[in-house]
Amino acid sequence: MKISSEKLIQLFTILLIISLTCILINNLIININRTGLGFNFKWLFQPAGFALADAPLSYSPSDSYAWALFMGWINSLKIITGSLLLATFIGVFVGLARVGKNKLLNLVSATYITLIRQIPLLLQLLFWYFVGFLGLKTNVISPFGNIFRISNQGLNIYGLQISPEFLALLIGLSVFTGAYIAEVVRGGINSVPLGQWEAFRSLGLSDRTGLYTVIIPQALPAILPGLTSQYLNLAKNSTLAIAIGFADIYAINDTIITQTGRSIEGFIILLLSFLFLNLIISYGMEFFNSSILNSRKNY
Repeated sequence: MKISSEKLIQLFTILLIISLTCILINNLIININRTGLGFNFKWLFQPAGFALADAPLSYSPSDSYAWALFMGWINSLKIITGSLLLATFIGVFVGLARVGKNKLLNLVSATYITLIRQIPLLLQLLFWYFVGFLGLKTNVISPFGNIFRISNQGLNIYGLQISPEFLALLIGLSVFTGAYIAEVVRGGINSVPLGQWEAFRSLGLSDRTGLYTVIIPQALPAILPGLTSQYLNLAKNSTLAIAIGFADIYAINDTIITQTGRSIEGFIILLLSFLFLNLIISYGMEFFNSSILNSRKNY
């Protein structure tokens, strides 16, 4: 019986995957035995013994490691959600400026994209943290009095205190990702045939009206895949929060691993956390994309 080359490739791929899986499992068992700690998650219910500067809910060092990780998970959700919204706003605005006729906005947006994309994200986060906030005076009062205050202790709005670590991470992630989203938006708009521009202009529509009602709806299928990739990158880049001391799930998990030596269990928790988060983003964007395509078909 002759076996086709395609089936041989499939068989080889399956055997390779099985072999790599067995090697990884074997290495995992060896490392567990070397630690002498075994493999369990009972330690999650032991007292954490460390404080958190950014605790979204009630937390004390006597609380469990599990509760500390939950605090980190909420902090990660806060920074990722806020950065996604702000980065999308920046990216769409700059992307539209890149395709607009205003020469000044076009130049400024092009400079922003070029500059931001050349500087590593870690350096940008350090800049916003050490120069943007810690470089401020102890108490800088705005013209709004007690309503709005910004200092090296962060931002205070109506008595709500926002830490400088959170602000530096929010701005850094948003500005960095916004530059890439802007290019995704520009590429999607440029993918629409020029005939569509001529068509709405022949109907007497202004460039702004035609852009929002004709061009952007057609550009969305080309924009959304790239936008999804940037959202996923932002979620993963949020782990750089450890560099400026923000207590996200990665930073807290790193502290727990240092205290307990449970590196394997900690890695699994971190892996599953970001896998779950990225799946939410992926399926959410896929649902949004499918809704747009269905609405276009119905139209």
